Formats: sequence, structure tokens, C-alpha cells
Amino acid sequence: MGSEPVLNVANEGGTLDLHPGGTWTATHAAALEHLYKTVAPKLDQAGTIRVDLTDVGELDTLGAWLLEKMGRHNLPVGSPVNVIGVSDRYAGLIAEVTRVNRRKPAVERPENPVVVRLEQLGRYAAGITDDMAIFLQMLGALGLALFGVLRRPRSLRLTSLAYQIYRVGWQAIPIILLITFLIGAIIAQQGIFHFRKFGAESYVVDMVGILVLRELGVLIVAIMVAGRSGSAYTAELGSMKMREEIDALSTMGLDPVEVLVLPRILALICTLPILAFIGSMAALYGGGLVAWLYGGMSPAIFISRLHDAVSVTSFEVGIIKAPFMALAIGIVACSEGLRVKGSAESLGRQTTTSVVKSIFLVIVLDGIFAVFFASIGM
Repeated sequence: MGSEPVLNVANEGGTLDLHPGGTWTATHAAALEHLYKTVAPKLDQAGTIRVDLTDVGELDTLGAWLLEKMGRHNLPVGSPVNVIGVSDRYAGLIAEVTRVNRRKPAVERPENPVVVRLEQLGRYAAGITDDMAIFLQMLGALGLALFGVLRRPRSLRLTSLAYQIYRVGWQAIPIILLITFLIGAIIAQQGIFHFRKFGAESYVVDMVGILVLRELGVLIVAIMVAGRSGSAYTAELGSMKMREEIDALSTMGLDPVEVLVLPRILALICTLPILAFIGSMAALYGGGLVAWLYGGMSPAIFISRLHDAVSVTSFEVGIIKAPFMALAIGIVACSEGLRVKGSAESLGRQTTTSVVKSIFLVIVLDGIFAVFFASIGM
């Protein structure tokens, strides 16, 4: 064990003399740390520091570095420490410690903010390019798989397709009905509340009908499907990728796109228009109920006004968007699932990315269709 470490301090003419003694090893680390904290205020006030190792009995790397740290306290970087009384036994250790951290720290040059911003824009552009390439690659693979199914109709997995339609469509109806009903009711309530100031409560029917049938009905349903079914697709395919089940399908000579991706995307394309129709009807019902209870408009007047305000064209505009939104959601969800690596963190990240990208594409598609239908007079 050795004797306890000691540290005698003497101040002579501005020079602080440190006389360590005893055992300066890792065994007495707590005592050495206490000695350092005790002498630290004197080190701050000292002009020069001299370390005398004559009375040190045992020394290891911890003790040698602590003594070196004391000796360097007020010295410029690179200046030698004034150490005397070093025995031949520890001369090599002291010499090695004195060479540690002798270089001046590199000065970090401030980065040009314009260059940093341009670099970020370049990375974003490269990321968008990669995402577009992956989207088009999946679209092409899906087209080839669909062409193969058209050539060999028996290769279509009807059981998987029916199951996916059940999951994406039938099981989603309750939440779709609830959310769209509330959306329609909120729009009607806010419209009546504000239009009442101008005596134009009846125009709430026009607003609810046109908004729900042309825009909000299919948009809200598509966003909900992206969050509900798109995330599920990504998680399922990602889990299969982590367990190497997709590689096993390829090894058996089966096309993963035809087996796993095609039934899921076809189910989305089939069910999203139906869900959009159900959601639009629920939103109109919610708007009519609020108009009756809150605005004093009877159901017969609401239906008559709705018949005059909207046309089949408004309904067609909303339904035509649904398959394209379903295609975008399915491609993004499946492609992100196939990009999952071998960790749970990657699965969570790709699932989040899938939902965000799907919702973004749905909104972009809705805007593009709005401009397109306006340009052709629909």
C-alpha cells in the first residue's frame, strides 16, 4: 500500500515550491485529488512553480500526471515544467508525461455562413434527387409487376389483396366516419358563426358542400390513410427486411414487389376512393346536423340548398384525386419499408419518414389537381 501521499508547499520570492512525498499512485486517488484541490488556489497566485520529487517513494502514471498538471498550471502551452529531484527509477515516466499535450490547440476558423448555407442546400437537393430516384424506381418495379400479373392473372394473390382491402378499408371506416363527421360539423359551426353577422347563414351549405366534396373530404381521408395504413406498410416491410424474409423470397425465385408490394398498393387504390366517398358523406351529415341544431336550418332546406350548390362535377373532382393519392402513399410507404437497415432505430426513422413524405405528397398532389381542374373549368 505504501505511505499516505503528502504535499508540502512553500512560497519563496514568488516561486511556489511543491514538495510531494509518500506514495503517489492510483491506490490513493481520492487523497491525491484532495491534495490537488487544496493547493489549487495557491497555484493560481504563484508566479513560477517548482516541483521537488526527492521525497516521493512510489509513483505511477496518475501521480506523475497530477504533478505535471500542477507544474504546468500557470505556464504557457509548450513550456517545460521545473521538476527536480527525479530518481532514476521514475525518470522515464516523468519524461514521458512531460511530452503529453504539448501542442497548441488548433485554431478553428469560423466558417463562412454563406458557404454553410450553400452546402446545406446542396445536401437537401441531393436528398430530394435520391428520393425521386427511389420513387421512380419503385413505380417502375410496380409497373413491371402489374404487367406480369396482367400476363398471368393467376399470379395475383387474391387472398393477400382481399386481406389488405379488409385492413385498409373496412377496419378504417369507424375512424374515418368519426373524424370526417367532426370536420364537417366544425366547418359548418364556424361558417354559421361568422356568416350570421352578415345574414348569410344559408351560404354555409355552399361552403360545406364544395369544400368537402372537392377538397377536404379526400384530403383528410388521404392524410389519415397515410398515417394509419402507410406507417403500417413501412413497419411491416421494414420488419421483414430486418429478419431477412425479403431476401429469402428473392432466394426462392419470387419477386418481393409482386408478392408484398403489389397487393398492398392495389388495396390502397381500391379502398381510398370508397373511404373518400364515405368520409365526404359523413362530413356533409355532420355539417347538416350542426346547421339544424346550431343554425336552425331544417334538414329539408339543407338538402335542397346542397342540391343547388354542388354538382356531380364537384364530386368527380374529389374522387378522381383519390387513386393517385393512394398510389403515392403506397409507393412511398413500401419504398421506405424496403430501405430499413438492421436496427430498430432505422425502422422507427423510416416509418416516420414515410408518414411525413406521404402527407407532403398528398398535399402537393391536391394542389396540382386544384390548379389542373381550375384550368380546364371543372
